[in-house]
Amino acid sequence: MRIPAKQLDGQLQRGLAPLYLVSGDEPLQLGETLDAIRREALRQGYGSREVLDVDQHFDWNRLAAEADALSLFAERRVIDLRIPSGKPGNEGSKALLEYAQRPPEDTLLLLTLPKLDRSQQSSKWFKALDRLGVVIQIWPIELAQLPGWIEQRMRSAGLQPERGVAAMLAESVEGNLLAARQEIEKLLLLFGSSPIDQQRLSESVADSARFDIFGLVDSALDGDIGRSLRMLNGLRAEGTPEPLVLWALTRELRLLCSLAWELRRGRSARQAVAARREVWEKRKPLVAKGLQRLAPAQWRQLLRQCGETDQAIKGFSKADPWLLLQRIVTGMAGAEVG
Repeated sequence: MRIPAKQLDGQLQRGLAPLYLVSGDEPLQLGETLDAIRREALRQGYGSREVLDVDQHFDWNRLAAEADALSLFAERRVIDLRIPSGKPGNEGSKALLEYAQRPPEDTLLLLTLPKLDRSQQSSKWFKALDRLGVVIQIWPIELAQLPGWIEQRMRSAGLQPERGVAAMLAESVEGNLLAARQEIEKLLLLFGSSPIDQQRLSESVADSARFDIFGLVDSALDGDIGRSLRMLNGLRAEGTPEPLVLWALTRELRLLCSLAWELRRGRSARQAVAARREVWEKRKPLVAKGLQRLAPAQWRQLLRQCGETDQAIKGFSKADPWLLLQRIVTGMAGAEVG
C-alpha cells in the first residue's frame, strides 16, 4: 500500500504494518519519516533493533537469519534494512521475496532506499513488499512551496515570523531543508516566541557568516584546538548568546554518543556515520575522524559537561559558562577530558 508521507501519522495511529519501505533522496524528510516509524514501534513494544547495511559484500542470508531468530525475551523487534544503492541484486531480490512470503511474527521490517526508478518499482520484490506493508516515497519540496513549508515549521516550533521572513529564509538556504531546520532552531533560541521580522533574520544570518557556530563544531571535530578556541572567543566577542553555542555542541555530542555506542557493537566509524541521514555527505569524513578520537565514556562525559554548562548559564552554579564551553570544545578537539 502506497501512501504519501503526510498520511503516515494517521496510518500509524491505525496500527503498525509488518513492513515499511521508505525511499527518497531528501535527507530531512526521509530521516523524520523513519524516526516517526521507529518511535511508534518503540511505543508499541518493539524494544530491540538490528541494523543491516547492504553493500557489495553483504550476505543476504543475514536477513533470513534475523527473520528466523527468536529474541531471548520474546520481545518485538525491528529489522532496519538499508540499501543505499537501491538495487538488492539477484540474491537480495530472492531474499526479499522469501521474506514477503513468510513474514515473521512480532517483527517489523523497516527498509530504506534512495529514490526508485520505474524499473525498480516494477520488480517482483518491490511489488511483493508493497502488498505486504506500507510504501512511502519521499519527494523533494518544490522551490515555490518552500516558503510555505518553512513558515509552517517556524510556527510549529513556536516562532512568529512576520510577512516575508519565510520567503527570505527559503532564499538563503537554497532549498536545503536541513539548513532550514537548523536556522529555525537557532532563531528559536535567539528570539523565542517574539515576532521575527526580516531585520532580525538578516542579523542572525550575518552572525553566522562571521563566526559560525557550526564552523566551531567542525573545527573541534577536526582536532584543531587553537582554531577552535579562536572561533569560540570570536563568538563571545560578537555577543553570541551562550545557549546558542551550547545548543550546537550538545546537538553534536548527542550524535557522537549514539555513534560511539554503535562502534561498541562492532561497526567501524565509517559504517556508523555513513548510515546516518542527518549527517550531510560532505561532513561524514569529518564526523568519522572526530568519532575515533575519544572513547564512548569520554563522549558521554562531555555531554554531561553540557548539562553542567546549562546549569551555569541559568544561574544555578557560580561557574563561568564560557570557561565550561571552552572545556567542552577543547575536549572534543582532543584535549584531556576531565
